[in-house]
Amino acid sequence: MVEKKIPFTKGQILKLAAKYPTPFHIYDENAIRKNARAFYKAFDWVPGGFKNYFAVKANPNPFIIKILQEEGMGADASSFPELILAEKAGIKGENIMMTSNDTPNAEFVKANELGVIINLDDIT
Repeated sequence: MVEKKIPFTKGQILKLAAKYPTPFHIYDENAIRKNARAFYKAFDWVPGGFKNYFAVKANPNPFIIKILQEEGMGADASSFPELILAEKAGIKGENIMMTSNDTPNAEFVKANELGVIINLDDIT
């Protein structure tokens, strides 16, 4: 398990809170990259390797999506906006998986145009 440490002192956080409106989010890019690498390392025994698809709905921040893409992950989009977010972050083709429910036909058309993997979880 990766040890989690807050990469800021209390003083640094208070300084940020005084400078920026709250609430706000602080992301630790190094920790995100380290966790992505640890995830892939945990499964390096899989014959032929594999590709993980990050659920865009979990964090639709385009900077986070880009970091995870740089670490070898694809994007799992469950809606049209998520599909476009992944595309705008520079993820292309089969590095995007579209997994959605009750999907309008126009979204399937767009997904097909982009060459993404369409994951049907229910034929009805």
